[in-house]
Amino acid sequence: MPLPLLEHIVYGPVRSRRLGRSLGINLLPPGMKICTMNCAYCQYGWTRLAASDRAERSGWPTAQAVERAIEARLARAAADNETIDRVTVAGHGEPTLHPRFDAVIERLAAVRDRLAPDLPLAILSNSTTAGVAAVARGLARLDERYMKLDAGDPFTGAAVNASRVPFTTIVDALGRLPPVVIQAMFVTDAVGRVDNTRDGAVAAWLDALDAIRPSSVHLYTLDRAPALGSLRPAPPARLREIAERVRRAGYRAEVFAGSAPRRARSAAQEIDPVQSGE
Repeated sequence: MPLPLLEHIVYGPVRSRRLGRSLGINLLPPGMKICTMNCAYCQYGWTRLAASDRAERSGWPTAQAVERAIEARLARAAADNETIDRVTVAGHGEPTLHPRFDAVIERLAAVRDRLAPDLPLAILSNSTTAGVAAVARGLARLDERYMKLDAGDPFTGAAVNASRVPFTTIVDALGRLPPVVIQAMFVTDAVGRVDNTRDGAVAAWLDALDAIRPSSVHLYTLDRAPALGSLRPAPPARLREIAERVRRAGYRAEVFAGSAPRRARSAAQEIDPVQSGE
């Protein structure tokens, strides 16, 4: 069963496997998932509204609304002496699709600088819009960029992510950004249609890493129920093998092996955004 879609701009803090206590920012319209991918593993279920429809839809939070929401939440955290490790733009779709993404990030950074200057600003993105100039400017304003790359060839990418954005476009754009952390979800399919853990798929993915030159690579697998019910987590031993190949290629690698997929719980408190369709 997929997690329910978010209804508010600020959620959490999320207890993330990778990011600590992460205060989430959802830039998508309330209760509406919009994405340029349709990932088989997405914890929010299948994408019903394509990115091409986004201009015809209302409900995107304004830059001012995002500013007010994060300002109030950080002020409350300070008053309560609450520990927050970072603010992470993520949510229940692809956050960079926001029509004024650059302006939103500019205001978000200004609030952070004023109220919590040591708090890192991060994003979880599916990387498909990284070549858009305004998006690239917004991404460059952030402290940490966690960018998806689950495959190294179009065939595997289509099976795992079902993106309409050309694979080479994504890789080229990632290579032009300031330092990025590549996040890669590895999964297999019980019926053999989806598998990016195969040696050939991993070799192609490693070639793509060489074109991007990331600062680090995060490898993970299913931790919650995916959109495609036949998916299975990659074995921890296989993740460790892939991580070792990444290290031999000259990049830092960390493995975040999940447990068996769990049932949906509180979206505001227990989502690990690592598995969302961003």
